Amino acid sequence: MLEVKNISKTFNLGTVNEKQALRDLSLTLQDGDFVTVIGGNGAGKSTLLNAIAGTWMVDEGRILIDGQDVTKLPEYKRAKFLGRVFQDPMNGTAATMGIEENLALAFRRGDRRTLKNGINNNERKMYRELLARLGLGLENRMTSKVGLLSGGQRQALTLLMATLKKPKLLLLDEHTAALDPKTAAKVLETTETIVNQDHLTTLMITHNMKDAIHIGNRLIMMSDGQIIYDVSGEEKKKLTVEDLLHKFSEASGGQFANDRMMLAK
Repeated sequence: MLEVKNISKTFNLGTVNEKQALRDLSLTLQDGDFVTVIGGNGAGKSTLLNAIAGTWMVDEGRILIDGQDVTKLPEYKRAKFLGRVFQDPMNGTAATMGIEENLALAFRRGDRRTLKNGINNNERKMYRELLARLGLGLENRMTSKVGLLSGGQRQALTLLMATLKKPKLLLLDEHTAALDPKTAAKVLETTETIVNQDHLTTLMITHNMKDAIHIGNRLIMMSDGQIIYDVSGEEKKKLTVEDLLHKFSEASGGQFANDRMMLAK
């Protein structure tokens, strides 16, 4: 479903702030893979997702989604293949519009939009059923402005919007990092349910090593713009946080030091 072939990306080339964020990186995801991504600050995790989404054009290499080469496509043309949830709950929704209006926008993604496309009763019923699955009571607040929702409610809604059209690839960029632990756990549970039910191919960045181990069927670790560890199946299930710390130190040739991830043990 996703083929990343030898991509590289350097920012501020030729200046004192030059930073090679991705170094000849290759990655293949099969249909239905749920891959968690971990690594220290500046490892290239978000740059990888931005490269796939088209936020940044890569300097070298190719990116294919479901067999189609999207390397040269701008971000808005890749949007029909992708669903994405960001770290900030304020991103991904229109705060001044109602819940059902936000869902309607997501439902019409990639379609030709006209002034005639109102929300009919069948569509409204579908939204109510989908919202009820979240278990947050939002199905009874469909006309409420999204800006009035809590961070967790808004992030759960954003996740629902990102997966409404069953994207080829779902990108989750630390989408629970800004939430309190209880709310984060609920959003993660919802994420697993949606991904598994709809068999979505997913890349999820997380700073929480326990979540990285227990969620999904595959885990990759990044450092200095490269993938330094890739594990799946039974081997992944047997991992511990201590194993990951050791693997990072072993693969990177140095001591692992990242406060956010150490606190998330």
